[in-house]
Amino acid sequence: MDKIELCYLSARDVLRKFAAKDISPLEYLDTLIERAEQVNPEINAYTETFFDEARQQAKQAETAYVQGNARPMEGLPVAIKDVHRMAGKRTTQGSITLKDHVDDVSDPMIERMEAAGAIFHARTTTPEFCLSGVCNSKLWGVTRNPFNLDFGPGGSSGGSAAALAAGMTPLATGTDIGGSIRIPASSCGLAGYKPPHGRNPDGPPANFDRYNHCGFLARNVGDIALGQNIVSGPHPLDHDSLRDRVEVPLAQGAVPLRIALSMDLGYVPLDDDVRQNTMDAVEALRASGCIVEAVDLDWGPWVDEASMRWFTAMHFGRIPLWKAKDQREVLTHYAAAAADLAAELGQDDVALSWEAQHRMYQTLGPVLSNYDVLITPTVSVGAVPAEHDPVGPTLEVAGLRVDGEYGWLLTHQFNMQHNCPVISLPTGRDRFGVPTGLQVVAPTFDDLALFRAAYTYEHAMASAFLPHGELPFSH
Repeated sequence: MDKIELCYLSARDVLRKFAAKDISPLEYLDTLIERAEQVNPEINAYTETFFDEARQQAKQAETAYVQGNARPMEGLPVAIKDVHRMAGKRTTQGSITLKDHVDDVSDPMIERMEAAGAIFHARTTTPEFCLSGVCNSKLWGVTRNPFNLDFGPGGSSGGSAAALAAGMTPLATGTDIGGSIRIPASSCGLAGYKPPHGRNPDGPPANFDRYNHCGFLARNVGDIALGQNIVSGPHPLDHDSLRDRVEVPLAQGAVPLRIALSMDLGYVPLDDDVRQNTMDAVEALRASGCIVEAVDLDWGPWVDEASMRWFTAMHFGRIPLWKAKDQREVLTHYAAAAADLAAELGQDDVALSWEAQHRMYQTLGPVLSNYDVLITPTVSVGAVPAEHDPVGPTLEVAGLRVDGEYGWLLTHQFNMQHNCPVISLPTGRDRFGVPTGLQVVAPTFDDLALFRAAYTYEHAMASAFLPHGELPFSH
């Protein structure tokens, strides 16, 4: 096996090779470090690296395998988004205002992975305060898509997605408040999972925001399951963590499903390549024995307006707490705009967003009662340009001018339906060579139905998943 093949092994295969002593954790880590040194200067997926510390941990993992007491993630490198708190490490959230902030506690999913033997070798980039579907900041610069450097990897977990797609890590963390796991998963040809809110415990204040979810990006569905089974379940310090713990299978065969299809959620314009790749995926599902039927959710632009009200109250409203308004000159353009929106928040805005969430479920709920899952495109384009300004001039999709932040996304709508598990999976590439994606939406809290559908899709569309297709940066 050459080094490129090693870099693109699944996380589960890496652990199996560790257990069989086919390769040592240190050898594997050094291969990833070499890969990062080769490709990261062009991609810019990492903020900070902890390679020396990680090497020491890899040596300890080797001993654990020799002694027969290896833990479930022993020696597995995991890249951590620069928003998860890690005790003793900086958490900047991509902002100059937090460039010297060091946490004294770790978030629940970090502590659980660490207890399972994972090695945290690098931090991944995010837009300032995780505010956008792009991935650039004044603190860490522009992160680029490994498939085409002119485009971004999506956001806000863009660095995690770029690192995975470039073969720099086998698993990476993300957070998702408006699509921040699923957008970059789509744009980088990956699997990205938004669990039901509370399935994976989180730290404050994010855990109290119903739109917020923490989870994983990976190169296949089984690796998502691996991470989920480590970090999910109730936590004594997270009031919103769900009491029940769902164990998801690490592999599963295909099953015939009844699938509802909404190509555009009723109002989102689609690029022709995204539409074609979605229809190709639909035909592959039908060929595998699934029934796929179009449905009408009767949603419209009012959904985006309601979503922005919630973001303004729950997420943008936190910016002044980070003293952003006192340091406006160092903020990105989009963070300053978000702070301004928060200052204009009306007393009825949150209540109006609740009404819209209820209205949405009056059509989504019956669909998910009549079908096993709903599928939609994840993003209406492959990706936006790497330097895209989400609050700048409007974007054009399929000949129509759309909002630069919301107009190309079909993700935040399912943060509003926060109890539904959702995964993004790859469908193919667009004319620029950038991946495109499909969302699978399951009934509320039904993680097992979601993974059953995801595995079925993976079997039907195996060639769309890395490393089956042409790899980025394979030189």
